Amino acid sequence: MKLYYSPTSPFVRKVNVLAIETGLDKQIEWIKTNPWQAEDKLTAENPLSKIPTLICDDEKVIYDSRLICEYLDSLHTVEKLIPEERESRWQVLRLQALADGILDAGILRFLEKKRPLEKRSDDWDVMQKGSVERGLDYLEQSSSGWAAEKNLDLGVISVGCVLGWLDFRFADENWRTNRPGLKAWYENFSKRPSMLETLPKE
Repeated sequence: MKLYYSPTSPFVRKVNVLAIETGLDKQIEWIKTNPWQAEDKLTAENPLSKIPTLICDDEKVIYDSRLICEYLDSLHTVEKLIPEERESRWQVLRLQALADGILDAGILRFLEKKRPLEKRSDDWDVMQKGSVERGLDYLEQSSSGWAAEKNLDLGVISVGCVLGWLDFRFADENWRTNRPGLKAWYENFSKRPSMLETLPKE
């Protein structure tokens, strides 16, 4: 398999952590790519020119981190990171959706800050920041549930990746403030070898 990736993408990191945790990372050829430049090698496989993009061994192309994670989770024989049992499955996927939604809003903020100063919208930034803060508050309030689980799953991987990305891109906005449960959970989770190995870097 081949995976088009960027070392700074939190969505790529989610795929990478899952691959490491399931032992699939050694079966993947990692192709460093800049999606902002619409490189021909990427656009030829994914018309959206987005990463991560996975080229399967049978040449099937899969994009979107959620779909890639689900595909990879179907390939291994260790404990599944997306449960098959209905109720557990929806809980994990809902947690992933919340983490991805926080990321979406955070990335919109990050991109807005890269625009020329005269073209930036303070209202837009406030709106997206509100989504991030509400999402983090919900994670804090519900952490006695999902964070108390001993099993590793795609939901908690997604949460770990979004918190790591906020440290990376918004270090001046300390998400840990008034969120002791989330802080304590991440302090432990971020020490996993898969998280240490995939720390984002420019």
